[in-house]
Amino acid sequence: MQMITVPLTLINLNDDGFHLLVEIVVYGKKNWAVVDTGASRSVFDKSFIEKHSGEVTASEHSNATTLFTTSSTIQAVIPKLKIGKLIIKAYPAVALDLETVNEAYTLLGHPRITAILGSDIFYSYQARINYRKMKIFFSKKPYLSVKK
Repeated sequence: MQMITVPLTLINLNDDGFHLLVEIVVYGKKNWAVVDTGASRSVFDKSFIEKHSGEVTASEHSNATTLFTTSSTIQAVIPKLKIGKLIIKAYPAVALDLETVNEAYTLLGHPRITAILGSDIFYSYQARINYRKMKIFFSKKPYLSVKK
């Protein structure tokens, strides 16, 4: 199985834990995303999606829960999501307000994030994290397609 290698950045959360960040490209713009292996579904920042997406709809499920928050959600299709050289076309995104997360990150001197990547992507692309090398590996082709 051919793999795509993507570098990770480890950030310290006030000596109380760590988060892994990965650079992504959404709507042609470079952004940071949290790697959250405990998240069942990837989510994007609501204001970012509203600003860049032409078609946004209210979610069938009015709430989404992540590591950080529970909030009302919106949905949009991201034409192209890039994680390193991994390209996911027509990604069905769920978005919620990540401003609280970004405020906390900013206070700690970390970059703002646009997304929290979760198990829908990690499972579909059989992701493997190597903490020693600070890299995440994805298969080039999905094991299972991301649900639409």
